[in-house]
Amino acid sequence: MTLRAILTDIEGTTSSIHFVHQVLFPYSADALPEFVRTHARAPEVKPILDSVAAEIGVASNDLAAITEQLLGWIKLDIKHTALKALQGMIWQKGYRAGAFKAHVYPEVAKYLREWSASGYLLYVYSSGSIAAQKLFFAHSEAGNLTPYFQDYFDTTSGPKREAESYARIARAIGLLPSEILFLSDITEELDAARSAGMRTTLLAREVVPTASLHPIATTFNEIRL
Repeated sequence: MTLRAILTDIEGTTSSIHFVHQVLFPYSADALPEFVRTHARAPEVKPILDSVAAEIGVASNDLAAITEQLLGWIKLDIKHTALKALQGMIWQKGYRAGAFKAHVYPEVAKYLREWSASGYLLYVYSSGSIAAQKLFFAHSEAGNLTPYFQDYFDTTSGPKREAESYARIARAIGLLPSEILFLSDITEELDAARSAGMRTTLLAREVVPTASLHPIATTFNEIRL
């Protein structure tokens, strides 16, 4: 089956884990209490806060408890859809204010450009919200990379370690899973994608495993299409 699309993770794959954990997460943690307080009634924020309140069993106007829970999820790196949506809104202000630019590994922009020019369809699947993904690639150190991507997927498509999530993404793209290559640094995500029928490659940026069920690449230069 001919390869027609490439689906990529972000953290540890196109971009450094350090940037996410040492720049983005602390920025959102510092800004979140004030953001919740000043935006609690905003139409795009209130339903998210209400859902968190319902989940943890507090009143929807108990902003202190909601904020405490959100900060706890940040500290524990919980991939919660509500948190990711709020973080995306907070990071938007940071990117637009020039507080930071998104890190991408040196060769990534080159290969995104070449793969796109060669006719491959490019997609993102990350635990960060779709809005946050778009901001990330629009404000990268390599410039605006969003023109190379056809679409973005987050945990609203399902958990990244479940095969059905990848089957759902393939249906949304309109391709067979076997026509899609998934790139990630997390073996359990690759296992799920492979179970759904996708091709896979493990990005081993830091430590190269001695064995893997998936093809291994230390950089995009080594990915075989």
